[in-house]
Amino acid sequence: MSDTLTQIGSTSAVTSAPAAPPVKKGAGIEVTPRAIARIRIAMAKEGISPEQGGLRLGVQGGGCSGLSYNIRFDTQPRERDRVYEYDGVRVFVDPKSFLYLHGMILDYEETLMRQGFNFINPNSTKSCGCGSSFSG
Repeated sequence: MSDTLTQIGSTSAVTSAPAAPPVKKGAGIEVTPRAIARIRIAMAKEGISPEQGGLRLGVQGGGCSGLSYNIRFDTQPRERDRVYEYDGVRVFVDPKSFLYLHGMILDYEETLMRQGFNFINPNSTKSCGCGSSFSG
């Protein structure tokens, strides 16, 4: 069986690992109903099964303010990931990224001027105009 990975935004790597048990909702990262609906639509377009795959949220070095958000689809969680489940949609977060993302809310905005995911992050001390870069 081959692993597939769909990227939304940043560089990524394919990994294989046993599934981690889901973490209860509200235990660190929140996802709004608008974001869940948009994730579900995108997963269906990409052929990612909600039962196996999910959305991977992460943080990596770089960007205007020092750190940047990373969002993509992954076919399964990694061994040490925190796994959140929201109305059948799973979200995977690696331990290092969780340090920066704990307490964050992922929202989706669709207006005349902008369409995309918003990271509402209380750990961000500085961000830039691009909306995908911050410092913690």
